[in-house]
Amino acid sequence: MGINPLKSDKWAKISRDFYQTVVDWIRFLYFYTRKRLVIFGGHFEKAKDFIVDLLLIKRGRYSKHFLNISFIFLVAGAVIGGPVIADNFPTIRAVGSTYEIADSSESASLTLEDLSTSTVISDKPRFDILDYEVVKGDTLALIAEKFGISVDTIKWANSLKTEKLMPAQILKIPPVTGIAHRSKPGDTIYSIAKKYKAEAQNIVNFPANDFADLDTFALNVGQIVFVPDGVMPQAAPVFQKGPVPQFIAGVGGKYIWPAQGLITQNPVSYHMAVDIANSSAPAVAAGDAGAISYANCQRYGYGCHVIIKHPDGYETLYAHLSAYNVSVGDTVGRGQVIGKMGSTGRSTGTHLHFEVRRNGVLLNPLSFLK
Repeated sequence: MGINPLKSDKWAKISRDFYQTVVDWIRFLYFYTRKRLVIFGGHFEKAKDFIVDLLLIKRGRYSKHFLNISFIFLVAGAVIGGPVIADNFPTIRAVGSTYEIADSSESASLTLEDLSTSTVISDKPRFDILDYEVVKGDTLALIAEKFGISVDTIKWANSLKTEKLMPAQILKIPPVTGIAHRSKPGDTIYSIAKKYKAEAQNIVNFPANDFADLDTFALNVGQIVFVPDGVMPQAAPVFQKGPVPQFIAGVGGKYIWPAQGLITQNPVSYHMAVDIANSSAPAVAAGDAGAISYANCQRYGYGCHVIIKHPDGYETLYAHLSAYNVSVGDTVGRGQVIGKMGSTGRSTGTHLHFEVRRNGVLLNPLSFLK
Protein backbone atom coordinates (compact mmCIF):
# COMPACT_ATOMS: atom_id res chain seq x y z
CA MET A 1 0.00 0.00 0.00
CA GLY A 2 1.51 3.36 -1.01
CA ILE A 3 1.97 6.50 1.05
CA ASN A 4 -0.49 9.29 0.53
CA PRO A 5 1.49 12.32 -0.75
CA LEU A 6 -0.99 14.81 0.59
CA LYS A 7 -0.77 13.33 4.06
CA SER A 8 3.02 13.36 3.97
CA ASP A 9 3.15 17.04 2.98
CA LYS A 10 0.74 17.88 5.76
CA TRP A 11 2.97 16.29 8.44
CA ALA A 12 6.06 17.95 7.00
CA LYS A 13 4.36 21.33 7.20
CA ILE A 14 3.28 20.68 10.80
CA SER A 15 6.86 19.73 11.73
CA ARG A 16 8.27 22.88 10.13
CA ASP A 17 5.73 25.05 11.89
CA PHE A 18 6.48 23.41 15.24
CA TYR A 19 10.21 23.83 14.74
CA GLN A 20 9.83 27.49 13.82
CA THR A 21 7.58 28.05 16.85
CA VAL A 22 10.20 26.57 19.16
CA VAL A 23 12.93 28.72 17.60
CA ASP A 24 10.83 31.86 17.93
CA TRP A 25 10.07 31.04 21.56
CA ILE A 26 13.73 30.49 22.42
CA ARG A 27 14.69 33.76 20.67
CA PHE A 28 11.98 35.63 22.58
CA LEU A 29 13.13 34.09 25.87
CA TYR A 30 16.75 35.11 25.16
CA PHE A 31 15.96 38.75 24.41
CA TYR A 32 13.47 39.02 27.25
CA THR A 33 15.95 37.58 29.78
CA ARG A 34 18.74 39.81 28.49
CA LYS A 35 16.57 42.91 28.79
CA ARG A 36 15.52 42.04 32.34
CA LEU A 37 19.14 41.40 33.35
CA VAL A 38 20.24 44.76 31.95
CA ILE A 39 17.47 46.51 33.86
CA PHE A 40 18.35 44.62 37.04
CA GLY A 41 22.03 45.48 36.61
CA GLY A 42 21.24 49.16 36.31
CA HIS A 43 19.16 49.12 39.49
CA PHE A 44 21.88 47.14 41.27
CA GLU A 45 24.59 49.65 40.32
CA LYS A 46 22.44 52.54 41.54
CA ALA A 47 21.80 50.76 44.86
CA LYS A 48 25.51 49.94 45.22
CA ASP A 49 26.53 53.55 44.56
CA PHE A 50 24.03 54.73 47.17
CA ILE A 51 25.40 52.29 49.77
CA VAL A 52 29.01 53.28 49.01
CA ASP A 53 28.18 56.98 49.34
CA LEU A 54 26.44 56.29 52.63
CA LEU A 55 29.44 54.37 53.98
CA LEU A 56 31.82 57.13 52.92
CA ILE A 57 29.72 59.71 54.69
CA LYS A 58 29.52 57.60 57.83
CA ARG A 59 33.10 56.25 57.72
CA GLY A 60 34.30 58.39 60.62
CA ARG A 61 31.64 57.01 62.94
CA TYR A 62 32.15 53.41 61.78
CA SER A 63 35.96 53.57 61.96
CA LYS A 64 35.73 54.92 65.50
CA HIS A 65 33.60 51.96 66.60
CA PHE A 66 35.95 49.55 64.80
CA LEU A 67 39.02 50.99 66.52
CA ASN A 68 37.35 50.87 69.92
CA ILE A 69 36.38 47.22 69.47
CA SER A 70 39.87 46.35 68.19
CA PHE A 71 41.48 48.00 71.23
CA ILE A 72 39.18 46.04 73.57
CA PHE A 73 40.16 42.76 71.89
CA LEU A 74 43.86 43.70 72.09
CA VAL A 75 43.68 44.43 75.82
CA ALA A 76 41.71 41.27 76.44
CA GLY A 77 44.26 39.23 74.51
CA ALA A 78 47.12 40.68 76.54
CA VAL A 79 45.36 40.00 79.86
CA ILE A 80 44.45 36.44 78.93
CA GLY A 81 47.59 35.50 76.99
CA GLY A 82 50.19 37.28 79.16
CA PRO A 83 50.31 34.69 81.98
CA VAL A 84 50.48 31.83 79.46
CA ILE A 85 53.44 33.43 77.67
CA ALA A 86 55.20 34.15 80.96
CA ASP A 87 54.80 30.53 82.07
CA ASN A 88 56.12 29.00 78.85
CA PHE A 89 58.81 31.40 77.65
CA PRO A 90 61.86 32.84 79.49
CA THR A 91 62.17 36.56 80.01
CA ILE A 92 65.28 38.67 80.59
CA ARG A 93 65.46 41.11 83.47
CA ALA A 94 68.30 43.26 84.73
CA VAL A 95 69.62 42.57 88.22
CA GLY A 96 72.43 44.93 89.18
CA SER A 97 75.22 44.51 86.64
CA THR A 98 73.97 41.14 85.39
CA TYR A 99 71.14 39.88 83.22
CA GLU A 100 69.09 36.94 84.49
CA ILE A 101 67.11 34.67 82.20
CA ALA A 102 64.05 33.60 84.17
CA ASP A 103 62.31 30.36 83.24
CA SER A 104 59.62 28.26 84.91
CA SER A 105 61.95 25.28 85.16
CA GLU A 106 65.45 26.72 85.47
CA SER A 107 67.35 29.99 85.56
CA ALA A 108 70.78 31.09 84.46
CA SER A 109 72.82 34.21 85.07
CA LEU A 110 74.78 36.08 82.41
CA THR A 111 77.17 38.89 83.20
CA LEU A 112 77.60 41.95 81.01
CA GLU A 113 80.98 40.58 79.98
CA ASP A 114 79.31 37.38 78.72
CA LEU A 115 76.86 39.34 76.59
CA SER A 116 79.33 41.83 75.17
CA THR A 117 81.32 41.18 72.01
CA SER A 118 83.77 43.24 70.06
CA THR A 119 81.99 46.39 68.96
CA VAL A 120 81.79 47.08 65.25
CA ILE A 121 81.69 50.86 64.85
CA SER A 122 79.46 52.01 62.01
CA ASP A 123 81.62 54.29 59.93
CA LYS A 124 79.59 55.14 56.87
CA PRO A 125 81.89 56.60 54.22
CA ARG A 126 81.17 59.79 52.33
CA PHE A 127 81.71 59.86 48.58
CA ASP A 128 81.17 63.48 47.57
CA ILE A 129 82.94 66.82 47.97
CA LEU A 130 81.32 69.06 50.58
CA ASP A 131 81.28 72.85 50.81
CA TYR A 132 82.19 73.91 54.34
CA GLU A 133 81.78 77.47 55.62
CA VAL A 134 84.51 78.50 58.02
CA VAL A 135 83.32 79.87 61.37
CA LYS A 136 85.22 81.89 63.93
CA GLY A 137 87.75 79.75 65.80
CA ASP A 138 88.12 77.17 63.01
CA THR A 139 91.57 75.90 62.10
CA LEU A 140 92.59 73.52 59.38
CA ALA A 141 93.50 70.95 62.01
CA LEU A 142 90.05 71.13 63.63
CA ILE A 143 88.26 70.92 60.28
CA ALA A 144 90.45 68.02 59.16
CA GLU A 145 89.73 66.13 62.41
CA LYS A 146 86.00 66.82 62.07
CA PHE A 147 85.87 65.24 58.59
CA GLY A 148 88.47 62.54 59.18
CA ILE A 149 90.94 63.66 56.53
CA SER A 150 94.41 65.18 56.56
CA VAL A 151 95.22 68.88 56.72
CA ASP A 152 97.17 68.60 53.48
CA THR A 153 94.12 67.15 51.72
CA ILE A 154 92.14 70.31 52.50
CA LYS A 155 95.05 72.54 51.48
CA TRP A 156 95.49 70.76 48.16
CA ALA A 157 91.77 70.75 47.38
CA ASN A 158 91.56 74.52 47.97
CA SER A 159 95.02 75.56 46.69
CA LEU A 160 95.87 77.05 50.09
CA LYS A 161 99.41 78.32 50.55
CA THR A 162 99.01 78.99 54.28
CA GLU A 163 96.82 77.68 57.09
CA LYS A 164 95.21 81.05 57.75
CA LEU A 165 91.40 80.97 57.48
CA MET A 166 88.75 83.70 57.39
CA PRO A 167 85.18 83.42 58.74
CA ALA A 168 82.62 82.75 55.99
CA GLN A 169 85.34 81.32 53.76
CA ILE A 170 84.09 78.31 51.76
CA LEU A 171 86.31 75.24 51.70
CA LYS A 172 86.03 72.18 49.49
CA ILE A 173 86.16 69.04 51.68
CA PRO A 174 87.05 65.81 49.80
CA PRO A 175 85.61 62.53 51.14
CA VAL A 176 88.95 60.85 51.75
CA THR A 177 92.54 61.73 52.54
CA GLY A 178 94.33 62.20 49.25
CA ILE A 179 93.75 64.04 45.99
CA ALA A 180 90.62 64.97 44.05
CA HIS A 181 91.85 65.05 40.46
CA ARG A 182 89.87 66.30 37.45
CA SER A 183 90.82 64.03 34.56
CA LYS A 184 92.30 65.45 31.37
CA PRO A 185 92.64 63.94 27.88
CA GLY A 186 95.16 61.11 27.98
CA ASP A 187 94.80 60.49 31.74
CA THR A 188 94.62 56.91 32.97
CA ILE A 189 94.36 55.56 36.48
CA TYR A 190 97.96 54.40 36.11
CA SER A 191 99.29 57.82 35.11
CA ILE A 192 97.25 59.49 37.84
CA ALA A 193 98.48 56.99 40.44
CA LYS A 194 102.07 57.57 39.38
CA LYS A 195 101.67 61.35 39.47
CA TYR A 196 100.28 61.34 43.01
CA LYS A 197 102.49 58.52 44.38
CA ALA A 198 99.53 56.21 44.94
CA GLU A 199 98.37 52.74 43.91
CA ALA A 200 96.14 52.36 40.86
CA GLN A 201 94.26 49.60 42.68
CA ASN A 202 93.39 52.01 45.49
CA ILE A 203 91.80 54.33 42.93
CA VAL A 204 89.73 51.43 41.61
CA ASN A 205 88.78 50.35 45.14
CA PHE A 206 87.25 53.73 45.99
CA PRO A 207 83.49 53.25 45.35
CA ALA A 208 82.87 56.83 44.16
CA ASN A 209 85.21 56.42 41.20
CA ASP A 210 83.32 55.46 38.06
CA PHE A 211 84.76 54.40 34.72
CA ALA A 212 83.73 54.64 31.10
CA ASP A 213 84.86 51.03 30.62
CA LEU A 214 85.08 48.59 33.53
CA ASP A 215 87.39 46.31 31.59
CA THR A 216 90.07 48.92 30.93
CA PHE A 217 89.13 51.42 33.69
CA ALA A 218 89.01 54.18 31.07
CA LEU A 219 88.09 57.65 32.37
CA ASN A 220 85.74 60.31 31.07
CA VAL A 221 87.42 63.64 30.39
CA GLY A 222 86.52 66.13 33.11
CA GLN A 223 85.36 63.64 35.72
CA ILE A 224 86.57 63.86 39.31
CA VAL A 225 88.86 60.98 40.26
CA PHE A 226 89.56 60.46 43.95
CA VAL A 227 93.09 59.24 44.72
CA PRO A 228 93.08 57.78 48.25
CA ASP A 229 96.34 58.50 50.12
CA GLY A 230 97.68 60.35 47.10
CA VAL A 231 100.00 63.34 47.61
CA MET A 232 100.99 66.25 45.44
CA PRO A 233 104.10 65.60 43.34
CA GLN A 234 106.27 67.83 45.50
CA ALA A 235 105.03 66.33 48.78
CA ALA A 236 106.27 63.31 50.74
CA PRO A 237 104.23 60.08 50.70
CA VAL A 238 101.60 59.75 53.41
CA PHE A 239 102.71 56.22 54.28
CA GLN A 240 105.29 53.64 53.35
CA LYS A 241 104.44 50.11 52.31
CA GLY A 242 105.49 47.30 54.58
CA PRO A 243 106.19 43.63 53.87
CA VAL A 244 103.69 40.92 54.76
CA PRO A 245 105.01 37.81 56.56
CA GLN A 246 105.15 34.61 54.56
CA PHE A 247 102.17 32.36 55.24
CA ILE A 248 104.38 29.27 55.26
CA ALA A 249 105.99 30.57 58.44
CA GLY A 250 102.71 29.85 60.25
CA VAL A 251 102.79 33.05 62.27
CA GLY A 252 100.07 35.59 62.91
CA GLY A 253 97.05 35.83 65.15
CA LYS A 254 93.77 34.01 64.70
CA TYR A 255 94.61 33.54 61.01
CA ILE A 256 97.93 33.11 59.29
CA TRP A 257 98.84 35.46 56.46
CA PRO A 258 97.29 34.00 53.31
CA ALA A 259 100.01 35.14 50.89
CA GLN A 260 103.44 36.69 50.57
CA GLY A 261 103.75 40.23 49.24
CA LEU A 262 103.38 43.92 50.05
CA ILE A 263 100.38 45.57 51.65
CA THR A 264 99.14 48.02 49.04
CA GLN A 265 95.99 49.02 50.91
CA ASN A 266 95.10 48.74 54.56
CA PRO A 267 91.51 48.41 55.77
CA VAL A 268 89.45 51.61 55.57
CA SER A 269 85.73 52.31 55.94
CA TYR A 270 84.95 51.89 52.24
CA HIS A 271 87.36 48.96 51.75
CA MET A 272 87.32 46.78 54.86
CA ALA A 273 89.97 44.40 53.59
CA VAL A 274 93.71 44.13 53.18
CA ASP A 275 95.25 44.06 49.71
CA ILE A 276 98.50 42.09 49.36
CA ALA A 277 100.33 42.55 46.04
CA ASN A 278 103.00 40.37 44.48
CA SER A 279 103.83 40.42 40.78
CA SER A 280 105.13 36.84 40.95
CA ALA A 281 101.57 35.57 41.63
CA PRO A 282 102.36 33.27 44.57
CA ALA A 283 100.09 30.62 46.05
CA VAL A 284 97.24 31.65 48.34
CA ALA A 285 96.62 29.66 51.51
CA ALA A 286 93.66 29.25 53.86
CA GLY A 287 93.94 31.47 56.92
CA ASP A 288 92.52 28.66 59.04
CA ALA A 289 90.72 25.35 58.74
CA GLY A 290 87.17 25.34 57.46
CA ALA A 291 84.76 24.39 54.67
CA ILE A 292 84.57 25.97 51.23
CA SER A 293 81.23 27.77 50.97
CA TYR A 294 81.92 29.56 47.66
CA ALA A 295 84.35 29.05 44.79
CA ASN A 296 83.53 30.75 41.51
CA CYS A 297 84.44 33.57 39.12
CA GLN A 298 82.73 36.88 38.35
CA ARG A 299 83.60 39.16 35.46
CA TYR A 300 83.81 42.20 37.73
CA GLY A 301 83.87 42.75 41.48
CA TYR A 302 85.82 40.06 43.31
CA GLY A 303 86.65 38.18 40.10
CA CYS A 304 87.61 34.59 40.86
CA HIS A 305 87.30 34.19 44.60
CA VAL A 306 86.93 31.63 47.37
CA ILE A 307 85.07 31.90 50.69
CA ILE A 308 85.90 29.65 53.63
CA LYS A 309 83.39 29.19 56.46
CA HIS A 310 85.23 28.42 59.69
CA PRO A 311 83.77 26.31 62.55
CA ASP A 312 83.50 29.32 64.89
CA GLY A 313 81.16 31.19 62.53
CA TYR A 314 83.73 33.46 60.91
CA GLU A 315 84.29 33.59 57.15
CA THR A 316 87.37 34.56 55.16
CA LEU A 317 87.32 35.67 51.54
CA TYR A 318 90.17 35.45 49.02
CA ALA A 319 89.56 37.51 45.86
CA HIS A 320 91.06 38.28 42.42
CA LEU A 321 92.57 34.80 42.10
CA SER A 322 93.96 33.67 38.76
CA ALA A 323 93.01 30.08 39.65
CA TYR A 324 91.62 28.04 42.53
CA ASN A 325 91.83 24.32 43.28
CA VAL A 326 88.92 23.78 45.69
CA SER A 327 85.19 23.21 45.31
CA VAL A 328 82.14 24.04 47.42
CA GLY A 329 81.86 21.53 50.26
CA ASP A 330 85.58 20.75 50.44
CA THR A 331 87.27 20.97 53.83
CA VAL A 332 90.68 22.62 54.02
CA GLY A 333 93.31 22.85 56.72
CA ARG A 334 95.14 25.86 58.12
CA GLY A 335 97.76 26.95 55.59
CA GLN A 336 96.49 24.67 52.81
CA VAL A 337 96.92 26.16 49.34
CA ILE A 338 93.52 27.01 47.83
CA GLY A 339 94.54 28.97 44.75
CA LYS A 340 96.90 31.38 43.07
CA MET A 341 97.10 35.17 43.32
CA GLY A 342 95.86 36.96 40.22
CA SER A 343 94.18 40.04 38.78
CA THR A 344 90.63 39.00 37.91
CA GLY A 345 87.54 41.15 38.46
CA ARG A 346 87.89 44.81 39.52
CA SER A 347 91.65 44.69 39.65
CA THR A 348 94.54 46.63 38.12
CA GLY A 349 97.39 44.28 39.01
CA THR A 350 98.28 40.96 40.61
CA HIS A 351 97.18 41.05 44.25
CA LEU A 352 95.04 39.30 46.87
CA HIS A 353 92.02 40.97 48.44
CA PHE A 354 91.50 39.36 51.87
CA GLU A 355 88.39 39.84 54.02
CA VAL A 356 87.15 38.57 57.37
CA ARG A 357 83.40 38.44 58.03
CA ARG A 358 80.99 37.38 60.73
CA ASN A 359 77.22 37.31 60.32
CA GLY A 360 77.61 39.26 57.09
CA VAL A 361 79.56 42.07 58.77
CA LEU A 362 83.00 42.96 57.44
CA LEU A 363 85.65 43.10 60.18
CA ASN A 364 89.15 44.55 60.19
CA PRO A 365 91.32 41.65 59.00
CA LEU A 366 94.51 43.09 60.48
CA SER A 367 93.13 42.52 63.99
CA PHE A 368 92.98 38.80 63.12
CA LEU A 369 96.34 38.59 61.38
CA LYS A 370 98.60 40.48 63.77
